[in-house]
Amino acid sequence: MKTYATIDETEFPLVRIRFTGNKSTDQNFEAYLAQTKACYRFEKRLAIIFDASKATIPSFSHQKKQAHWLKENKELMQKYCAGTAYFIPNAAIRAILKMIFSLQKQPVPYEVFEKEQEAETWVKQVLSNS
Repeated sequence: MKTYATIDETEFPLVRIRFTGNKSTDQNFEAYLAQTKACYRFEKRLAIIFDASKATIPSFSHQKKQAHWLKENKELMQKYCAGTAYFIPNAAIRAILKMIFSLQKQPVPYEVFEKEQEAETWVKQVLSNS
């Protein structure tokens, strides 16, 4: 199975989720959602940077699954996630994110950035304020 995203918790409470550029499949997308939820296992405040610089556009069924995941995990995110930064240099991928959020609102503070450094600065500020 080709990995859809990698999750790096070495800088916890800063979590980095990097999309690999591999196409989403039912199997690798489910693994990504499960691994994302696992970031909350410590029940401590965290902030996430989604690095979508290599992201491919997920299928509509996977976009709906992502929206459902947000709805299903809303309380968990609100309790522990200080904020989410999206590093998305690609305009088409930014549009997909907006569509996902139209299906299900993002339950925590978030910002979308075209530069990774801006995303990192924002996330560190959000963490320091929480």
